[in-house]
Amino acid sequence: MTEASCLHLVELDADDTEIGAPPDADGCTDCLAIGGSWVHLRRCLDCGHVGCCDSSPNRHATAHFQASGHPLIQSYEPGEEWIWCYIDQMAVELDGLPPSPSHP
Repeated sequence: MTEASCLHLVELDADDTEIGAPPDADGCTDCLAIGGSWVHLRRCLDCGHVGCCDSSPNRHATAHFQASGHPLIQSYEPGEEWIWCYIDQMAVELDGLPPSPSHP
């Protein structure tokens, strides 16, 4: 693991075949429910909720953090392997991080 000042990342094990909970949808769960659209997707590592990014009209990933307190999200976009911590306001890439599942 690379050095990071985010204590929330300590719980992650980069040796696992997949980090965090599996995704709960192939698109933004909340946008799918209301017929909304999104720009990019993020997966909550605590529970697998898939939400849309802050560039999307509804910002469901951030709304999920505010409602749940789950601090870590990982990009749910193909080819992007970063993790964001809402509490520490920092993005981190971990050495040896298994690829995130991404939407089709």
